Amino acid sequence: MAMVAGSEGQFASHADADGAVTRIDIYHDITLAEAVWRGCENSCHLFTPYQRFDFLKAWLTNIGPHQNVTALIVVAFDNANRPLLVLPLGKSRERGSTIARFLGGKHTTFNMGLWRRDFATSASKADIDTILAQVAAEGIDVLALMQQPKLWAGIDNPMRLYAHQPSVNMCPTLYIPAGAKPDDLVGSGFRRRIRGKERKLKVLPGYRFSTAETDSDISRVLDAFFRIKPLRMAAQNLPNVFADPGIEQFLREACHARLTDGSRAIKIHALECDDEVIAMFAGVAGTYRFSTMFNTYTMSENAKHSPGLILIRDMIDFYARENFTMFDLGIGSDDYKRQFCKDNEPIFDSFIPLSARGSLIAPGMSSLNRAKRLVKQNPALMQMASRLRNVWPR
Repeated sequence: MAMVAGSEGQFASHADADGAVTRIDIYHDITLAEAVWRGCENSCHLFTPYQRFDFLKAWLTNIGPHQNVTALIVVAFDNANRPLLVLPLGKSRERGSTIARFLGGKHTTFNMGLWRRDFATSASKADIDTILAQVAAEGIDVLALMQQPKLWAGIDNPMRLYAHQPSVNMCPTLYIPAGAKPDDLVGSGFRRRIRGKERKLKVLPGYRFSTAETDSDISRVLDAFFRIKPLRMAAQNLPNVFADPGIEQFLREACHARLTDGSRAIKIHALECDDEVIAMFAGVAGTYRFSTMFNTYTMSENAKHSPGLILIRDMIDFYARENFTMFDLGIGSDDYKRQFCKDNEPIFDSFIPLSARGSLIAPGMSSLNRAKRLVKQNPALMQMASRLRNVWPR
């Protein structure tokens, strides 16, 4: 297959077979990719809500500069000039090498391209190699693709054609069968315990489960989050990662960003009363799945009634009524997550070398992640790492 350079940031390629990749455009300015990207955010394409344009533009604009990440948006077209795939990547220099990763950093649970469904089911490794050759031409040494779902909407992720390994963290997941009763999703005994705790909160004036729909509601709940979360993290002897440069601005922008269907790029649920926000959870909603991102709960006496558990139950019931089929609480195996989400979402990492230098460093990146996973899977090692983190000077 011959590659012909087009205008700056663009490449044309010619394939023998109809339906194959015939043009590849690469955008270094995310706004220039907006039209084609938004055009792929529909049921004809496979993508997670973490790869919506509004979400990742907010991340790149607010956090990208602080992490020295610049846009590398790759779009492959067929011979009818229809997009087959959007790869929302960013590149950065790391220890003398140029690494390309999915945009979103630690704020995404799942990462994948926006694949046209027919291409996702028919793409060969040779097809994807054609696309990655143009990524390599951008001076990329390694393509480090983290936390990719094995399946999405029941379709295999085409990136599994490349060497891959289980991700460092697992993602506890709850599957919601059609017509499931509440006790099928949250066991009757556990549900009774939650109801017992909730009775103490129901006496509060204005007690309610709510979804922040208006701009003022969103701002009010976020104001509470950014006020409470630093106190919560300090109480756990943890650094306030939400104080890192650009994070608050990113979250506020994405929570306010309105999608074409009227919903928000990040959706907020809360337990409230007239006096305070008792607990809140924020996450992203796709067509059939809700994934949580960040949360907190009150520092008042109301905290002793487990408002976070009550809120999770309310969210599960809410999305079951909306006919969602999956619910997850993000990566990590915290005890509270396992109380609701008994299954694990299969997610994987890929370290694909794209240069001679990349062939030297990709195995080391892979080995480091395997070691991290080993620590996470071993309670004794994890406890030791936690103790070291608490005593290590910061």
